[in-house]
Amino acid sequence: MIFDSLDVRLLGRLALLVAVLAGCGYTALQHAYGLALGALGLLTGLLLELTRYLTRGQQALTDFTLALKYRDFSRQYPAQSGPATLRALHEAFNQANATFRELRAAQEGQFHYLQTILALLDTGIVSYDATGTVAWVNEAFKQTLHLPYLKNIRTLQSRQPVLYAAICRAVPGQPEVVKLTVDRQTVQLLVSATQFTLRGEACTLLAFKNVSQALADTETAAWQQLLRVMTHEIMNSVAPIASLADSLGRHVQSARQHAASDELLDDVGTGIGIIQQRSEGLLRFAQVYRNFSTLAQPQRTTLSVQELLQTTRQLLAQQLAAQGIDVTLSVRPTHLTLHADGHLLEQVLINLVLNAAQALGQTPSPRISLRAWPDEQERVVIEVSDNGSGIAADVLDNIFIPFFTTRPHGSGIGLSLAKQIMQLHQGSIQVHSVPGAGSTFQLRFPPSGTF
Repeated sequence: MIFDSLDVRLLGRLALLVAVLAGCGYTALQHAYGLALGALGLLTGLLLELTRYLTRGQQALTDFTLALKYRDFSRQYPAQSGPATLRALHEAFNQANATFRELRAAQEGQFHYLQTILALLDTGIVSYDATGTVAWVNEAFKQTLHLPYLKNIRTLQSRQPVLYAAICRAVPGQPEVVKLTVDRQTVQLLVSATQFTLRGEACTLLAFKNVSQALADTETAAWQQLLRVMTHEIMNSVAPIASLADSLGRHVQSARQHAASDELLDDVGTGIGIIQQRSEGLLRFAQVYRNFSTLAQPQRTTLSVQELLQTTRQLLAQQLAAQGIDVTLSVRPTHLTLHADGHLLEQVLINLVLNAAQALGQTPSPRISLRAWPDEQERVVIEVSDNGSGIAADVLDNIFIPFFTTRPHGSGIGLSLAKQIMQLHQGSIQVHSVPGAGSTFQLRFPPSGTF
């Protein structure tokens, strides 16, 4: 029906054009030049109108094509009030625009949905192209590395050279654990990479998972298992020796009554006494480490951080004063509270303060600072710092390992016990030390309500 109407309109215009052309010729032959000139003007108008009539559909199609090119799907074409011959075409254009708008809305919805999911992940994700330009990065990545923004992956070369080197050598399907220091905190990241092609360009997707807590928990569990095996074997071996030494001691006393050689009996008695003494020492040793490996769960209460630090300072005040150590205390805000086991935390703080005091043995104007504050994530941070001798870089990674010590009479369980107590509180202990300048230990607790 539309094509029939189009043909009729076109034929009508052509017939009128032919009639005017014939009239123009006839008036010219009759030497009626005025009429001929008027007919010529009418002929020109009809030709222009015919041209417009034939090209308006093409103009509408060109306009629609340009709108597609610039992704403008908001335009509406007159499908009811426009020329009848173009109404069907305009209706098709409107339907196409509506379809494109729906597709765009669905695509944007899926994109925002994916962004929301990625933002909630605790795994850092970053995508970049062959030039290093970052196409997308989530908040977890920026928070892990404390970066406000990241425009190019090469920026990490100056800020985190160890991480950048790991990224450069990353192989898809072969994750790698990287140890970094971020704002004086040690973190271990599991770096995974994959490559894909987007619009003909090679891109890389990196995932960074903070595995510090998982590795620490695994390490602690391994040490606890070792301690349980060790104490079991020591106690099983030492207990019969102690019993035998006690039995031999009674036999020696009996032999003395039967006129045996006093010198021989004295030697035997002395040796047995040494055996018994060392056996009892080993039993006490094993008992200490058994207690370490079976530390009870914390009994949490709401603590005033100010009172906790003041109590620690008072407990050690006499000993620190004897060494001439100045102790400062700062808690901001002063009403800062913590949900934790006060007795266990006192044990941790006392150990850290005593370690600091030992590091201040040869330091002029020795100082220990006790500080506490909430960080930007509402986690309570307690810091113990000193201006002592510091810790050598080659032993810094080992100080939390059970039995490791650099002191002649150290047991090697103080810091490992502190680490275990912090893990029981779902927290962490970090150390930053500069040889000759001092050390800083930070205890970080999870936000309230996350236990």
